[in-house]
Amino acid sequence: MRKRQIFRVLLPVLALAALSGCSSIEPWVKPYERDRLADPIMFMDMNPVSSAYIYHVYEAREGARGGEGMAGGGCGCN
Repeated sequence: MRKRQIFRVLLPVLALAALSGCSSIEPWVKPYERDRLADPIMFMDMNPVSSAYIYHVYEAREGARGGEGMAGGGCGCN
């Protein structure tokens, strides 16, 4: 009798878990809209060369004390 009660509870739970993976999720961005998002005007960074240099200096400075997870001396000469 106890096994039958467990089966009655467990079967619907397993059925819901199995069917939850079958939902139809549509992408937020359609394939024909992706070219608009790749437009350079959509970048938040106005000057990528300057930002790359600033990030390099930040890595060198923080690398001396282990801030970004990179090994190095922190002199900025790499």
